[in-house]
Amino acid sequence: MMAATKNTKTYYNTEIPDDWEVKKGEDLSLKITKGSSPNWQGFQYQDNGVLFVTSENVRDGFLDISQPKYLPIAFNDKLKNSILQKGDILINIVGASIGRCCIYNLDTVANINQAVCILRPNETTIKEYVSYFLQLPKSIERLLGTQSDSARPNLTLEDIRNFKILLPPLTEQKAIAKVLATWDEAITKTQTLINQKELSKKWLMQNLLTGKKRLKGFEEDFKEYKVDQLFDTIARYVEWNENDLYKLVSIRRRFGGLFLRGDLLGEQISVKKLKRINTGDFLISKRQVSHGAWAVVPSEFHDAKVSDEYDCLQIKDENKLISSFWLWFCQLPILRHYAFLDSNGVHIEKLIFDFDQFKKRKVSIPKSIKEQTAIAQVLVAADTEIQLLKTKTERLKEQKKGLMQMLLTGKQRLNISKK
Repeated sequence: MMAATKNTKTYYNTEIPDDWEVKKGEDLSLKITKGSSPNWQGFQYQDNGVLFVTSENVRDGFLDISQPKYLPIAFNDKLKNSILQKGDILINIVGASIGRCCIYNLDTVANINQAVCILRPNETTIKEYVSYFLQLPKSIERLLGTQSDSARPNLTLEDIRNFKILLPPLTEQKAIAKVLATWDEAITKTQTLINQKELSKKWLMQNLLTGKKRLKGFEEDFKEYKVDQLFDTIARYVEWNENDLYKLVSIRRRFGGLFLRGDLLGEQISVKKLKRINTGDFLISKRQVSHGAWAVVPSEFHDAKVSDEYDCLQIKDENKLISSFWLWFCQLPILRHYAFLDSNGVHIEKLIFDFDQFKKRKVSIPKSIKEQTAIAQVLVAADTEIQLLKTKTERLKEQKKGLMQMLLTGKQRLNISKK
Protein backbone atom coordinates (compact mmCIF):
# COMPACT_ATOMS: atom_id res chain seq x y z
CA MET A 1 0.00 0.00 0.00
CA MET A 2 1.12 3.57 -0.66
CA ALA A 3 0.34 6.92 0.93
CA ALA A 4 0.94 10.50 -0.20
CA THR A 5 3.85 12.40 1.31
CA LYS A 6 2.83 15.03 3.89
CA ASN A 7 5.85 16.79 5.47
CA THR A 8 8.44 17.87 2.91
CA LYS A 9 11.64 19.81 2.31
CA THR A 10 13.27 21.15 -0.85
CA TYR A 11 15.58 19.09 -3.09
CA TYR A 12 16.63 20.93 -6.25
CA ASN A 13 13.33 22.38 -7.53
CA THR A 14 11.05 19.76 -6.00
CA GLU A 15 9.82 18.65 -2.58
CA ILE A 16 10.98 15.50 -0.77
CA PRO A 17 9.95 13.88 2.53
CA ASP A 18 11.56 15.67 5.48
CA ASP A 19 12.86 12.39 6.94
CA TRP A 20 14.85 11.62 3.77
CA GLU A 21 18.54 12.43 3.56
CA VAL A 22 20.54 13.84 0.68
CA LYS A 23 24.03 12.36 0.45
CA LYS A 24 26.82 12.64 -2.05
CA GLY A 25 28.08 9.52 -3.79
CA GLU A 26 31.32 9.62 -1.80
CA ASP A 27 29.39 9.72 1.51
CA LEU A 28 27.64 6.42 0.89
CA SER A 29 30.49 4.56 -0.80
CA LEU A 30 33.40 2.44 0.32
CA LYS A 31 35.02 2.90 -3.08
CA ILE A 32 34.56 4.88 -6.28
CA THR A 33 37.00 4.06 -9.06
CA LYS A 34 37.19 3.22 -12.74
CA GLY A 35 38.94 0.45 -14.61
CA SER A 36 41.65 0.43 -17.21
CA SER A 37 42.62 -1.66 -20.19
CA PRO A 38 45.79 -3.69 -20.61
CA ASN A 39 48.29 -2.91 -23.33
CA TRP A 40 46.41 -4.34 -26.32
CA GLN A 41 49.38 -4.65 -28.66
CA GLY A 42 49.36 -8.25 -29.78
CA PHE A 43 46.73 -9.11 -27.17
CA GLN A 44 43.86 -11.55 -27.70
CA TYR A 45 40.96 -12.31 -25.36
CA GLN A 46 41.02 -15.71 -23.64
CA ASP A 47 38.39 -18.46 -23.55
CA ASN A 48 38.37 -18.25 -19.75
CA GLY A 49 40.12 -16.43 -16.93
CA VAL A 50 39.15 -12.99 -15.57
CA LEU A 51 35.77 -11.76 -16.86
CA PHE A 52 36.35 -8.35 -18.45
CA VAL A 53 33.32 -6.07 -18.13
CA THR A 54 33.00 -3.16 -20.56
CA SER A 55 30.32 -0.52 -21.14
CA GLU A 56 28.70 -2.88 -23.68
CA ASN A 57 27.92 -5.29 -20.84
CA VAL A 58 26.30 -2.68 -18.59
CA ARG A 59 22.63 -2.44 -19.54
CA ASP A 60 19.71 -0.59 -17.97
CA GLY A 61 19.46 -2.41 -14.66
CA PHE A 62 21.16 -5.67 -15.64
CA LEU A 63 24.53 -7.06 -16.62
CA ASP A 64 24.61 -8.65 -20.09
CA ILE A 65 27.42 -11.19 -20.43
CA SER A 66 25.84 -13.24 -23.20
CA GLN A 67 29.09 -12.67 -25.14
CA PRO A 68 31.75 -12.61 -22.41
CA LYS A 69 35.37 -11.53 -22.79
CA TYR A 70 38.17 -12.85 -20.57
CA LEU A 71 41.60 -11.62 -19.56
CA PRO A 72 44.45 -13.88 -18.42
CA ILE A 73 44.51 -14.37 -14.62
CA ALA A 74 47.84 -12.54 -14.48
CA PHE A 75 46.13 -9.28 -15.43
CA ASN A 76 44.32 -9.15 -12.08
CA ASP A 77 47.57 -8.16 -10.37
CA LYS A 78 48.09 -5.35 -12.89
CA LEU A 79 44.47 -4.14 -12.56
CA LYS A 80 43.91 -4.96 -8.87
CA ASN A 81 42.41 -1.55 -8.03
CA SER A 82 39.36 -2.31 -10.18
CA ILE A 83 38.66 -5.93 -9.27
CA LEU A 84 34.89 -6.30 -8.90
CA GLN A 85 33.09 -7.46 -5.79
CA LYS A 86 29.60 -8.89 -5.69
CA GLY A 87 27.21 -6.01 -5.01
CA ASP A 88 29.25 -3.31 -6.77
CA ILE A 89 27.22 -0.78 -8.76
CA LEU A 90 28.61 -0.30 -12.28
CA ILE A 91 28.08 3.01 -14.11
CA ASN A 92 29.05 3.76 -17.71
CA ILE A 93 30.97 7.04 -17.75
CA VAL A 94 31.80 7.49 -21.45
CA GLY A 95 30.25 6.82 -24.85
CA ALA A 96 26.73 6.48 -26.18
CA SER A 97 25.55 4.45 -23.15
CA ILE A 98 26.79 6.99 -20.59
CA GLY A 99 24.81 6.93 -17.34
CA ARG A 100 23.61 3.35 -17.75
CA CYS A 101 24.08 1.32 -14.56
CA CYS A 102 23.52 -2.10 -13.00
CA ILE A 103 24.62 -4.23 -10.06
CA TYR A 104 27.39 -6.78 -10.39
CA ASN A 105 25.78 -9.83 -8.77
CA LEU A 106 28.13 -12.60 -9.92
CA ASP A 107 30.61 -14.64 -7.90
CA THR A 108 32.93 -14.74 -10.94
CA VAL A 109 36.33 -13.02 -10.75
CA ALA A 110 36.00 -9.91 -12.92
CA ASN A 111 37.50 -6.56 -13.81
CA ILE A 112 36.32 -3.47 -15.72
CA ASN A 113 37.69 -1.20 -18.41
CA GLN A 114 38.13 2.58 -18.29
CA ALA A 115 34.61 3.24 -19.60
CA VAL A 116 33.01 1.83 -16.43
CA CYS A 117 33.00 3.17 -12.89
CA ILE A 118 32.61 1.15 -9.68
CA LEU A 119 30.47 2.57 -6.89
CA ARG A 120 30.73 0.24 -3.88
CA PRO A 121 27.97 1.15 -1.37
CA ASN A 122 28.68 1.06 2.37
CA GLU A 123 26.48 -0.49 5.08
CA THR A 124 24.35 2.66 5.47
CA THR A 125 22.61 2.06 2.14
CA ILE A 126 20.85 -0.68 0.22
CA LYS A 127 22.74 -1.26 -3.04
CA GLU A 128 19.59 -2.18 -4.96
CA TYR A 129 17.94 1.09 -3.92
CA VAL A 130 20.96 3.14 -5.01
CA SER A 131 21.06 1.32 -8.35
CA TYR A 132 17.36 2.02 -8.97
CA PHE A 133 17.81 5.69 -8.03
CA LEU A 134 20.67 6.05 -10.50
CA GLN A 135 18.45 4.55 -13.23
CA LEU A 136 15.87 7.33 -12.87
CA PRO A 137 15.85 9.46 -16.06
CA LYS A 138 15.99 12.57 -13.85
CA SER A 139 19.06 11.19 -12.05
CA ILE A 140 20.88 10.59 -15.33
CA GLU A 141 19.87 14.04 -16.51
CA ARG A 142 21.29 15.63 -13.35
CA LEU A 143 24.40 13.49 -13.47
CA LEU A 144 25.09 14.67 -17.00
CA GLY A 145 23.98 18.25 -16.31
CA THR A 146 27.48 19.72 -16.17
CA GLN A 147 28.38 17.93 -19.40
CA SER A 148 25.39 19.08 -21.48
CA ASP A 149 27.47 21.23 -23.86
CA SER A 150 29.53 18.26 -25.05
CA ALA A 151 28.54 16.32 -28.15
CA ARG A 152 29.69 13.12 -26.43
CA PRO A 153 29.98 13.82 -22.69
CA ASN A 154 32.30 12.02 -20.30
CA LEU A 155 31.69 11.59 -16.59
CA THR A 156 34.59 11.89 -14.15
CA LEU A 157 35.01 10.11 -10.83
CA GLU A 158 34.54 13.53 -9.24
CA ASP A 159 31.09 13.77 -10.87
CA ILE A 160 30.12 10.45 -9.27
CA ARG A 161 31.59 11.43 -5.88
CA ASN A 162 29.67 14.73 -5.78
CA PHE A 163 26.37 13.46 -7.19
CA LYS A 164 23.50 13.92 -4.72
CA ILE A 165 21.43 10.83 -3.96
CA LEU A 166 18.11 10.78 -2.13
CA LEU A 167 18.07 8.29 0.75
CA PRO A 168 14.93 7.34 2.70
CA PRO A 169 15.32 5.45 5.99
CA LEU A 170 17.00 2.06 5.58
CA THR A 171 13.76 0.07 6.06
CA GLU A 172 12.10 2.13 3.33
CA GLN A 173 15.08 1.66 0.99
CA LYS A 174 14.67 -2.10 1.43
CA ALA A 175 10.91 -1.94 0.84
CA ILE A 176 11.24 0.21 -2.30
CA ALA A 177 13.93 -2.06 -3.70
CA LYS A 178 11.76 -5.13 -3.00
CA VAL A 179 8.74 -3.64 -4.81
CA LEU A 180 10.78 -2.66 -7.88
CA ALA A 181 12.55 -6.04 -7.89
CA THR A 182 9.12 -7.68 -8.27
CA TRP A 183 8.66 -5.80 -11.55
CA ASP A 184 12.20 -6.67 -12.65
CA GLU A 185 11.50 -10.33 -12.02
CA ALA A 186 8.31 -10.19 -14.09
CA ILE A 187 10.13 -8.37 -16.91
CA THR A 188 12.98 -10.92 -16.85
CA LYS A 189 10.59 -13.89 -16.91
CA THR A 190 8.65 -12.42 -19.82
CA GLN A 191 11.85 -11.65 -21.75
CA THR A 192 13.09 -15.20 -21.14
CA LEU A 193 9.81 -16.52 -22.51
CA ILE A 194 10.16 -14.26 -25.56
CA ASN A 195 13.65 -15.65 -26.20
CA GLN A 196 12.30 -19.21 -25.97
CA LYS A 197 9.39 -18.43 -28.30
CA GLU A 198 11.69 -16.79 -30.84
CA LEU A 199 13.92 -19.87 -30.88
CA SER A 200 10.82 -22.03 -31.33
CA LYS A 201 9.63 -19.84 -34.23
CA LYS A 202 13.06 -20.04 -35.83
CA TRP A 203 12.95 -23.84 -35.53
CA LEU A 204 9.44 -23.95 -37.05
CA MET A 205 10.50 -21.76 -39.97
CA GLN A 206 13.60 -23.79 -40.75
CA ASN A 207 11.76 -27.11 -40.58
CA LEU A 208 8.26 -26.40 -41.92
CA LEU A 209 9.39 -24.15 -44.79
CA THR A 210 11.95 -26.69 -46.01
CA GLY A 211 9.84 -29.83 -45.51
CA LYS A 212 12.11 -31.32 -42.84
CA LYS A 213 9.02 -31.50 -40.64
CA ARG A 214 5.46 -31.72 -41.93
CA LEU A 215 2.19 -30.61 -40.40
CA LYS A 216 -0.33 -33.36 -39.72
CA GLY A 217 -2.27 -34.40 -42.80
CA PHE A 218 0.30 -33.28 -45.38
CA GLU A 219 2.52 -35.84 -47.09
CA GLU A 220 2.78 -34.72 -50.72
CA ASP A 221 6.33 -34.00 -51.87
CA PHE A 222 7.59 -30.45 -52.21
CA LYS A 223 8.03 -29.24 -55.78
CA GLU A 224 11.05 -27.40 -57.18
CA TYR A 225 10.61 -24.24 -59.26
CA LYS A 226 12.87 -21.62 -60.69
CA VAL A 227 12.08 -18.20 -59.24
CA ASP A 228 11.26 -17.12 -62.80
CA GLN A 229 8.45 -19.71 -62.87
CA LEU A 230 6.83 -18.17 -59.78
CA PHE A 231 7.19 -14.41 -60.34
CA ASP A 232 6.81 -11.75 -63.01
CA THR A 233 8.59 -8.42 -62.73
CA ILE A 234 6.12 -5.54 -62.59
CA ALA A 235 6.88 -1.87 -63.24
CA ARG A 236 3.78 0.27 -62.65
CA TYR A 237 5.44 3.61 -63.27
CA VAL A 238 3.66 6.70 -61.99
CA GLU A 239 2.45 9.35 -64.41
CA TRP A 240 4.24 12.28 -62.84
CA ASN A 241 2.46 15.36 -61.55
CA GLU A 242 4.28 18.01 -59.50
CA ASN A 243 1.06 18.80 -57.59
CA ASP A 244 0.13 15.21 -56.68
CA LEU A 245 0.76 13.86 -53.18
CA TYR A 246 2.81 10.66 -53.15
CA LYS A 247 2.88 8.15 -50.27
CA LEU A 248 6.50 6.96 -50.18
CA VAL A 249 7.67 3.75 -48.51
CA SER A 250 10.96 1.92 -47.94
CA ILE A 251 12.04 -1.45 -46.56
CA ARG A 252 13.95 -2.04 -43.33
CA ARG A 253 16.92 -4.37 -43.21
CA ARG A 254 16.81 -7.82 -41.54
CA PHE A 255 13.32 -8.56 -42.89
CA GLY A 256 11.91 -5.67 -40.86
CA GLY A 257 9.14 -5.01 -43.38
CA LEU A 258 7.92 -1.83 -45.03
CA PHE A 259 7.72 1.56 -43.34
CA LEU A 260 6.24 4.90 -44.36
CA ARG A 261 8.83 7.51 -45.38
CA GLY A 262 6.22 10.22 -45.64
CA ASP A 263 3.75 11.95 -47.94
CA LEU A 264 5.39 14.40 -50.35
CA LEU A 265 4.23 16.55 -53.23
CA GLY A 266 5.79 15.79 -56.60
CA GLU A 267 7.66 19.10 -56.55
CA GLN A 268 9.34 18.07 -53.26
CA ILE A 269 10.76 14.82 -54.70
CA SER A 270 14.09 15.02 -56.51
CA VAL A 271 13.92 11.65 -58.31
CA LYS A 272 10.93 11.76 -60.63
CA LYS A 273 10.67 8.03 -61.37
CA LEU A 274 8.39 6.14 -58.99
CA LYS A 275 6.66 2.77 -59.08
CA ARG A 276 3.24 1.91 -57.68
CA ILE A 277 3.07 -1.18 -55.43
CA ASN A 278 0.09 -3.42 -54.68
CA THR A 279 -0.87 -5.76 -51.86
CA GLY A 280 0.93 -9.10 -52.20
CA ASP A 281 3.81 -7.80 -54.35
CA PHE A 282 7.29 -9.06 -53.50
CA LEU A 283 9.38 -5.92 -53.13
CA ILE A 284 13.19 -5.98 -53.24
CA SER A 285 15.62 -3.17 -52.50
CA LYS A 286 18.37 -3.52 -55.10
CA ARG A 287 20.99 -1.88 -52.85
CA GLN A 288 20.01 -3.44 -49.51
CA VAL A 289 18.89 -6.91 -50.53
CA SER A 290 21.97 -8.64 -49.07
CA HIS A 291 20.95 -7.17 -45.70
CA GLY A 292 17.50 -8.74 -45.83
CA ALA A 293 15.71 -5.69 -47.28
CA TRP A 294 12.87 -7.41 -49.09
CA ALA A 295 9.26 -7.98 -48.12
CA VAL A 296 5.76 -8.89 -49.21
CA VAL A 297 3.61 -5.75 -49.43
CA PRO A 298 0.83 -5.73 -46.76
CA SER A 299 -2.59 -4.23 -47.46
CA GLU A 300 -1.89 -0.96 -45.58
CA PHE A 301 0.73 -0.07 -48.21
CA HIS A 302 -1.43 -0.82 -51.23
CA ASP A 303 -0.92 1.83 -53.93
CA ALA A 304 2.07 3.37 -52.13
CA LYS A 305 5.11 4.45 -54.16
CA VAL A 306 8.74 3.36 -54.24
CA SER A 307 11.73 4.58 -56.22
CA ASP A 308 13.20 2.82 -59.21
CA GLU A 309 15.82 1.40 -56.82
CA TYR A 310 13.32 -1.37 -56.06
CA ASP A 311 12.40 -4.49 -58.02
CA CYS A 312 8.71 -5.30 -57.80
CA LEU A 313 7.59 -8.89 -58.41
CA GLN A 314 4.11 -10.33 -58.74
CA ILE A 315 3.12 -13.97 -58.23
CA LYS A 316 2.33 -15.55 -61.58
CA ASP A 317 -0.04 -18.29 -60.45
CA GLU A 318 -1.69 -18.39 -57.02
CA ASN A 319 -2.36 -22.09 -57.57
CA LYS A 320 1.40 -22.58 -57.19
CA LEU A 321 2.33 -19.97 -54.59
CA ILE A 322 0.53 -17.61 -52.21
CA SER A 323 2.01 -14.43 -50.77
CA SER A 324 1.27 -15.34 -47.12
CA PHE A 325 3.56 -18.37 -47.47
CA TRP A 326 6.26 -16.48 -49.42
CA LEU A 327 6.31 -13.82 -46.67
CA TRP A 328 7.94 -16.44 -44.45
CA PHE A 329 9.79 -18.47 -47.07
CA CYS A 330 11.81 -15.48 -48.30
CA GLN A 331 13.26 -15.07 -44.79
CA LEU A 332 15.14 -18.38 -45.01
CA PRO A 333 18.95 -17.91 -44.85
CA ILE A 334 19.42 -19.67 -48.20
CA LEU A 335 17.35 -16.98 -49.99
CA ARG A 336 19.43 -14.21 -48.46
CA HIS A 337 22.57 -16.10 -49.50
CA TYR A 338 21.31 -16.32 -53.08
CA ALA A 339 20.58 -12.59 -53.03
CA PHE A 340 24.14 -11.88 -51.93
CA LEU A 341 25.60 -14.12 -54.65
CA ASP A 342 23.36 -12.51 -57.27
CA SER A 343 24.44 -8.97 -56.44
CA ASN A 344 27.27 -7.22 -58.24
CA GLY A 345 29.89 -4.97 -56.66
CA VAL A 346 33.18 -4.91 -54.76
CA HIS A 347 31.84 -4.04 -51.28
CA ILE A 348 28.81 -5.31 -49.36
CA GLU A 349 27.50 -1.76 -48.91
CA LYS A 350 27.72 -1.08 -52.66
CA LEU A 351 26.24 -4.27 -54.07
CA ILE A 352 23.47 -3.99 -56.68
CA PHE A 353 20.95 -6.83 -56.95
CA ASP A 354 20.56 -8.46 -60.36
CA PHE A 355 17.15 -10.09 -60.68
CA ASP A 356 18.10 -11.65 -64.02
CA GLN A 357 20.61 -13.79 -62.13
CA PHE A 358 18.36 -14.41 -59.14
CA LYS A 359 15.40 -15.58 -61.22
CA LYS A 360 17.40 -18.66 -62.27
CA ARG A 361 17.65 -19.87 -58.67
CA LYS A 362 15.60 -22.92 -57.70
CA VAL A 363 13.35 -23.11 -54.64
CA SER A 364 11.44 -26.06 -53.27
CA ILE A 365 7.96 -25.32 -51.88
CA PRO A 366 4.83 -27.34 -50.97
CA LYS A 367 2.77 -28.31 -54.02
CA SER A 368 -0.38 -27.96 -51.96
CA ILE A 369 -1.72 -24.44 -51.42
CA LYS A 370 -3.51 -25.83 -48.35
CA GLU A 371 -0.15 -26.79 -46.85
CA GLN A 372 1.33 -23.39 -47.71
CA THR A 373 -1.65 -21.76 -45.99
CA ALA A 374 -1.37 -24.00 -42.93
CA ILE A 375 2.36 -23.31 -42.55
CA ALA A 376 1.76 -19.57 -42.82
CA GLN A 377 -0.98 -19.75 -40.17
CA VAL A 378 1.30 -21.63 -37.75
CA LEU A 379 4.05 -19.06 -38.17
CA VAL A 380 1.65 -16.12 -37.86
CA ALA A 381 0.33 -17.62 -34.62
CA ALA A 382 3.89 -18.02 -33.28
CA ASP A 383 4.74 -14.46 -34.26
CA THR A 384 1.54 -13.08 -32.73
CA GLU A 385 2.34 -14.80 -29.43
CA ILE A 386 5.80 -13.19 -29.42
CA GLN A 387 4.37 -9.74 -30.19
CA LEU A 388 1.86 -10.07 -27.34
CA LEU A 389 4.69 -10.95 -24.95
CA LYS A 390 6.71 -7.98 -26.18
CA THR A 391 3.71 -5.72 -25.57
CA LYS A 392 3.40 -7.17 -22.07
CA THR A 393 7.11 -6.47 -21.45
CA GLU A 394 6.75 -2.85 -22.53
CA ARG A 395 3.70 -2.47 -20.32
CA LEU A 396 5.63 -3.86 -17.32
CA LYS A 397 8.52 -1.50 -18.06
CA GLU A 398 6.16 1.48 -18.14
CA GLN A 399 4.57 0.38 -14.87
CA LYS A 400 8.01 0.04 -13.28
CA LYS A 401 9.04 3.46 -14.62
CA GLY A 402 5.94 5.00 -13.03
CA LEU A 403 6.63 3.29 -9.70
CA MET A 404 10.25 4.43 -9.76
CA GLN A 405 9.18 8.02 -10.33
CA MET A 406 6.75 7.91 -7.42
CA LEU A 407 8.73 5.86 -4.88
CA LEU A 408 12.30 7.06 -5.50
CA THR A 409 11.33 10.72 -5.25
CA GLY A 410 9.11 10.34 -2.20
CA LYS A 411 5.95 11.50 -3.96
CA GLN A 412 4.31 8.32 -2.67
CA ARG A 413 5.39 6.45 0.48
CA LEU A 414 5.07 2.76 1.18
CA ASN A 415 3.10 1.84 4.31
CA ILE A 416 5.83 -0.05 6.17
CA SER A 417 4.92 -2.13 9.20
CA LYS A 418 6.50 -0.87 12.43
CA LYS A 419 6.69 -4.41 13.85
